[in-house]
Amino acid sequence: MKLDRRSFMKLAGSGAACLTLGQIGVSLTPVKAYAAEIKISGAKEVVTVCPFCSVSCHIIGYVKDGKLVNTEGDPDYPINEGSLCAKGAAMFTMTTSHHRLQKPLYRAPYSDKWEEKSWDWMFDRMAARIKETRDKDLILKNEKGDTVNRLESMFLLGTSHAGNEECAIAHQAMRGLGVVHMDHQARI
Repeated sequence: MKLDRRSFMKLAGSGAACLTLGQIGVSLTPVKAYAAEIKISGAKEVVTVCPFCSVSCHIIGYVKDGKLVNTEGDPDYPINEGSLCAKGAAMFTMTTSHHRLQKPLYRAPYSDKWEEKSWDWMFDRMAARIKETRDKDLILKNEKGDTVNRLESMFLLGTSHAGNEECAIAHQAMRGLGVVHMDHQARI
């Protein structure tokens, strides 16, 4: 935006007038509330749990025509009483931003650039690397000769985005591979 002297004077005058109205008791609260209501009018209200940590704050999502149009904290939920941390408050932007990655990126060893890959390629690559690591590093017996079937060179770091069932399945799958080192992101 080009700002010449005339535009600056108009902007400064408008700002001064608005500040003066605020000082004499004119409240913009109803205007702000009305503007917020216009955005969500006709939207379906969906209560969900914030996925970012283990506090489990409730978030109200507003969905219109199958798209998320707004999110806010749930004032009726006793844990967060409508307030949200920075990540929870930014959930709408994080889910709708054009900067959000839509495809997996892969950077080959010693490469200086990322390449877009398909999900099938990425899953096949992960499965091959997991099998290769397990075949190479699986400890079948300890020093006493007891069978232990441990894989100590692999680590699982869980996510707070997963539900209890997803966490149980991931835990069981890793234990089935012999992985013994596991932790959860929310604790860190």
